[in-house]
Order: sequence, then structure tokens, then C-alpha cells
Amino acid sequence: MARYNKRIVKRICDLISKDTYTIAEICANVNISERCYYDWQSKHAEFAESIARAREKFDEIIVQEAKNSLRKKINGYTVQEKKVVMVEGKPDANGKTKPKIKEQVTIDKHYQPDTPAIIFVLTNKASDEYKNRLNTELTGKDGKDLFKSLTDEELDQRIGEFERKLGKNGDEQK
Repeated sequence: MARYNKRIVKRICDLISKDTYTIAEICANVNISERCYYDWQSKHAEFAESIARAREKFDEIIVQEAKNSLRKKINGYTVQEKKVVMVEGKPDANGKTKPKIKEQVTIDKHYQPDTPAIIFVLTNKASDEYKNRLNTELTGKDGKDLFKSLTDEELDQRIGEFERKLGKNGDEQK
């Protein structure tokens, strides 16, 4: 088993806070076994706390990146794309030819705001005004209410019939 030391702990925490490495990948990177990692975690409280803080740091970073990406998706954004066309140049003194730029074009590519991203933000941040719900209404012929004309007793009778049917089907399935 490798010897526990602050340098290895720092390397492990740096890896955890920067990316979504698996425990196996982290252990391979710092040359310890997974068993060693878990032993240290159970025996050294400061190690477990350092790992927890590193995970929290990673979560904060990833949430901030998601917010920035969402903002770009809501507003739309422009990206510059460069296209370079090379041709074979003249041979030098050694007989080697170096490529030469024939054409270089820079294009601004614009991405429109993303409707699903806008809907997501509105339904989550302005939920009093914007709802993302599906309402289903069951109506009879010509859009008439199926149960409006029924009395309470008739409704109770229908409910009882449905419950009996559901009960029979439930008994048969057992």
C-alpha cells in the first residue's frame, strides 16, 4: 500500500475538482490501488473532507459553465470559423517543399436563440406566468360534459360500477 501523504492527497483532489474521473482513473493516475483510496478515506477524516470539498468545487464550476451555456443558448451567439486552403510551395535549398497559404477565409456563423432553452428558463424562473403543462379534458359528443346531467346518486352508482370492474380485473390478475 502506498504511503499516505499530503502531496498525493492534493493530486487526488485536483483531479476530482477538474473533471469527472472515476475512482479507478484517479488511483491509476496517482499510482495507488482503489482499496488504498477507500482505506485512506475511512481512516483519515481530513482525506474524506478534502475529497468532499473537491467534489463541491467541481459541482460549482460545472453549474457555472451550465449557466453560461444556457445564457448563450437563450441569447444566441456568433462563432468565427476559419478556413485555410494550402497549396504546395516552391522547393527550398534541400529540395523540400513547404506548404503555402493560398486562401484564408473567416466566416461569422450565427446561432439563433434556442426555443427549448428559453422555455426551460421561463417555466423554471417565471413559473407564475409561464407553465409547461398539458391539460387533458374528457368530454362527450359535441364537447358536452359527460357527467354534468347526472345526479350525485347516479355518479356514485357509476363510480361503484367502475370500482367493481377494477376489483374483478385485479382479482383475476392475482
